[in-house]
Amino acid sequence: MTQQMDNVNAGNAKPTTPKVWFITGASRGFGRVWTEAALKRGDKVAATARKLESIADFSERYGENVLTLELDVTDAAQAKAAVMQAHKYFGRLDLVLNNAGYSLVGTIEEAKPDEIRALYETNILGPVAVIQAALPLLRAQGGGHILGTSSNLGQVTLPVIGYYCSSKWAFEAIHESLAEEVKPFGIRVTIIEPGAYATEFGSQASLKFSEGLDLYADFKAKFFGTLTTMERGNPEATPASLFKMVDSANPPLRFFLGSHNLPSVKSAYTERLKIWEDWADVSNAAQGSSNQ
Repeated sequence: MTQQMDNVNAGNAKPTTPKVWFITGASRGFGRVWTEAALKRGDKVAATARKLESIADFSERYGENVLTLELDVTDAAQAKAAVMQAHKYFGRLDLVLNNAGYSLVGTIEEAKPDEIRALYETNILGPVAVIQAALPLLRAQGGGHILGTSSNLGQVTLPVIGYYCSSKWAFEAIHESLAEEVKPFGIRVTIIEPGAYATEFGSQASLKFSEGLDLYADFKAKFFGTLTTMERGNPEATPASLFKMVDSANPPLRFFLGSHNLPSVKSAYTERLKIWEDWADVSNAAQGSSNQ
């Protein structure tokens, strides 16, 4: 218990120098929780959302320590302008957190191409636009930390939200490559992988539904029934752990939030390794001879 309390206290401790954050999707869910917590501990935040009125209360309560900006991450020009404005206002950006995103609910067969494209525009291309806007500024200032909110579904998958899972797998691959590319510039990268939490992510505002096919109705009913019994974490418990990670001298590339992720990912990779090993002889035979 003592060690646990030490960890919590370390996460709540204010940094020696206030950090400057740029956060997308700050109006609800983790974005709002983390924006609020960062401001409460004395950090400065450029908070963005698609509708400015949804984050106006931050300005009223935290004054010049917060800059609220309207941002639809699918608009690359607007993303660049917002990043530039935030950097000019605060003089630097220490932490660039891509948090905006949503889930498309529908089987692989049900989802329409336009729905899939729209999902990828927000969940993949939007964060890329923010990253590309921030990188020249972070290089010029000698470093920074790029954070991306992924999910445990960036490591495993579920049916019915397969396209959302695929967007997080792509999101993680992009950040893993990015981490190697920007390391020489003193820029760090961390992928934040929350498990199931009681946030607004499951609300109508964060979900879009494909038109259903009757043949999947029973399957989806069972799937949603399973989700309703899933244990969900308390989002208000996450800031202390998040701050401990970002304040670390050596933050990880991947960072789980919650206690369920590690067991589920271990199980998934154990199964994958077994399948690869079971088929190793057949796979190796496909190598051919190097003498040919």
